Amino acid sequence: MSTFFNVTIEDTGEVYRCRSDESLLCGMERLCKRGIPVGCRGGGCGVCKIQILSGEFQKRVMSREYISAEEEAASIVLACRVRPLSDISLAVIGKMQKNVCASPEKVREGAG
Repeated sequence: MSTFFNVTIEDTGEVYRCRSDESLLCGMERLCKRGIPVGCRGGGCGVCKIQILSGEFQKRVMSREYISAEEEAASIVLACRVRPLSDISLAVIGKMQKNVCASPEKVREGAG
């Protein structure tokens, strides 16, 4: 049975609910923000890079091409390969930051 956890995107203050049996990226998609890049969904493209600031999580294998051992030790992971085990606070980094953290006006204008 799945448990729901709150995930806070510190960059924007947005909070979404994510089930324990789904990736943080799947939960993030429910925000319905235009332009959230989802790439391969398997840890091989690197577009959904985030940093977990607080909370417990379970991670799956990610390509070392996109997440180094040092980054992983600093809780920098790919949202498609991480499931929450508690409430999570995260920062969006890399290619995803441009659209996730853009104001709604900029995203509508295409300048996000």
